[in-house]
Order: sequence, then C-alpha cells, then structure tokens
Amino acid sequence: MSKPVVAIVGRPNVGKSTLFNALAGERISIVKDTPGVTRDRIYAEVTWLDHNFTMIDTGGIEPDSKDVILSQMREQAEIAIATADVIIFLTDVRQGLQDSDAKVADMLRRSAKPVVLAVNKVDSFEKFMPDVYEFYNLGIGDPVPISASSRLGLGDMLDEVVRHFPAYNKEEAEDDRPKVAIIGKPNVGKSSLINKLAQEERVIVSDIAGTTRDAIDTDIKYNGKEYVFIDTAGLRRKNKIKEEIERYSIIRAVTAVERADVCVIVIDATEGVTEQDAKIAGIAHERGKGIIIAVNKWDAVEKDDKTIYRHTEKIRQILSFMPYAEILFISAKSGQRLNKLFELIDVVIENNSLRVATGVLNEIVTEAVAMQQPPSDKGKRLKIYYTTQVAVKPPTFVIFVNDRELMHFSYTRYLENRIRDTFGFRGTALKFIIRERKEEQS
Repeated sequence: MSKPVVAIVGRPNVGKSTLFNALAGERISIVKDTPGVTRDRIYAEVTWLDHNFTMIDTGGIEPDSKDVILSQMREQAEIAIATADVIIFLTDVRQGLQDSDAKVADMLRRSAKPVVLAVNKVDSFEKFMPDVYEFYNLGIGDPVPISASSRLGLGDMLDEVVRHFPAYNKEEAEDDRPKVAIIGKPNVGKSSLINKLAQEERVIVSDIAGTTRDAIDTDIKYNGKEYVFIDTAGLRRKNKIKEEIERYSIIRAVTAVERADVCVIVIDATEGVTEQDAKIAGIAHERGKGIIIAVNKWDAVEKDDKTIYRHTEKIRQILSFMPYAEILFISAKSGQRLNKLFELIDVVIENNSLRVATGVLNEIVTEAVAMQQPPSDKGKRLKIYYTTQVAVKPPTFVIFVNDRELMHFSYTRYLENRIRDTFGFRGTALKFIIRERKEEQS
C-alpha cells in the first residue's frame, strides 16, 4: 500500500521550512554520496507513532506584491490539492489573519480534501490563545496552535493529520497486478507512451510541457496479463518557470514511485539524458524499485552503426549510480519495441522479488573472498562470517563481519558484482546491511 502524502501550504514567512525541517528531523540534511542523486529539500519521509508518510514542501515564495503572493499561494494550494491526501495549512499568529489566508482557505474548503489548520509561532499558549481563536473565522476546522521552532504542539497537529489518513484498503493490498510508474521530465512522451500501450487516447497528449494534471492509473492487458500503469502528472499552466516545473514534477514522481513495483524512466532521445533525469531516477533508486530506462523518440534520431552505443555510454555515465538499470530504445509514436517493454517489466519484477538460498549465497561469497582478499587496516583484516538475504523489493542482504569499519564501499560493490554475475538481478538495486559480530561469537 502506498504511503499517504502530506503537503504544507502557507504564506511566505509563516514558518513552512521550519516546520518541514522539524518534522523531517536530521534526515533531510543527510547528503547522499551517491553520484547523480542531488537531494532537494522537497520531500521527506516522516514517521509519527506507527504511521509513515511522505511530506512535501510546496515551495518557498518571496514575491514583491500581494497579488503575486496570492497567485503563487493559489498555485501551491492547487499542487497540494492534486497531490496530497492531507494538507497542513500553516498560518502565523503574530501576523494574524490575512486576506490571502481567507482566499486560499476557500479553495482548500471547496477541494473537499482533509485540511489541518495549524497556527504557528505560538510560543506561549497562555499569551497567544485569544489570537488563535481568530482563525476559526477561516471556516476550515479547529486551529491547532504550534511553534515549529520550539517544537511545541507538533504532536497534537500530527495526531490530527494521521486521523485523516485513508483507511487501509484491503482490496488495494490484495491487488497483485504489476504496478508500473511512468516517470520523467515534462514533455518526454509519458502520456503518448501510455496511450500507445493502451491503444486508446486515455491520457491527454499535448506539446505543452505539463498538460497532464492528476496522476492517472490505466489498466492495460498484454498477452492475457493485466498491468496498472501510473502516469505522473505534470502541471496545467503553461507559464511555469523552469524551476517550478522541475520541482513539481519531482514531487509527483515521489508519490508515483511509492506505489510502483517498477519505474519506467522516460528520456527524450533527441535531448539526451539530463541532470533532472538523474534526480528523478535517483528517487526510484533510493526506494529500491525495479528500473527500466526507456529512451523515447528513437525514431527521430539520425543513426549510424554506433548511435546506440554512444547513447548507452552517455546514460551509463550520468546515471552511474544505477548500472543495473535496463535500457530500452523505443518510440511511443510508432510503437517501436513496446512489446519488449512488457517482457522487461516482467523480468525486472521477478528480479526485484528474487530470493537466493542462504547456502548458495555463502558459496558465492566464499568463492569471491578467495579470489580477492578482503581489505585490511593496521594489520587487521576483514573477515566475512556469513551472508543471508533478509528481504525482497529490493533484495536485501545482511553480511556479518568482524569489523564494520574494514568493510569498504568498494569491497561491498565487488561482492555485489559477484552476486549479480551469478543470479542476474537485472533491473533492480541490491541493498547490503553490514553487521558486526565479535570473533568469540563466530
């Protein structure tokens, strides 16, 4: 089941970023050393009691005029309404109730999405509670007094948020049809691809970047087997500045990737692989999903006998953090190689759920250790006692060693490559957890 999505909306300087960072904890500031994965402060995984959810920050806006503030707040609210299960509407007790708050509240109320009204900067309940009551005038429920900077009242606010989460849907949980997210930048041909696969105009296709607004699920049958394709939404407006299109397409990618078994990252062959493609691919990689890179508009590229090789090299270079990803050159327009896409989806799903017997796994690791000695430091050499697979989606392995510090990243990668040589694991990330076990326990 996919995680609920919570969005924070509000005027400038009401403390959205402070609240976002307070809820995200330290995790948001961890910089991944994976090449190509640049972490924007757009989304974070948050846990409250036994609930896990994805929180999105709809963006900081610091415009000059009140008109611009209001139009951008409306835009934020639209994004939140389209994407989130629950919206936190953040206001500021010190600035009091503003006209733009009332207009955005009106939009949120009409959306029928659950809204939690949080009144920030209430550092003293005794002093500010009379001012908090003023926010009842917005007509979107009881205001929850909080202080993001002092971390006061956040528990009460989160209790309200999780109360609105969709109930566990047994039917959705039992739906074992493969779920495929089609992700990528705006205007690379995601909707055209789904339309061609579905053989009907199910999704609006247009040359304007970002014309698909809401995420759409399309059921597609191929060779008697059913698949659910999740199209990531773009934006309705044409006059978006580049950064905003990027920001929101990344938010949408996060929510679609959560629900998927396999992610098909669509890249425009005429443009080549870009940094934003790497960001979007990084989201799927971090979440351990099966990955296929579909290079679309291949029919529009002039070719010689080395064209595929050159494109493949470039993709491998920019997406070097996911060498396992499958690459397929397609044309959504002509239908070129689309039957191959279904075959790859099946292979990748199978590999993402593959379990390896412990005995066989340890034989492979023992052989790998014999071929290349483990690293040592100050006379102490790494010993590998035992390896076992503990999970699938992605396949996750625990390696028991004498000293975690000695297990260099490069040696883990060497073992991963030997495991891949034997079992394939095409199209899926592998996760390794290194555990220490003292010599006397061995």
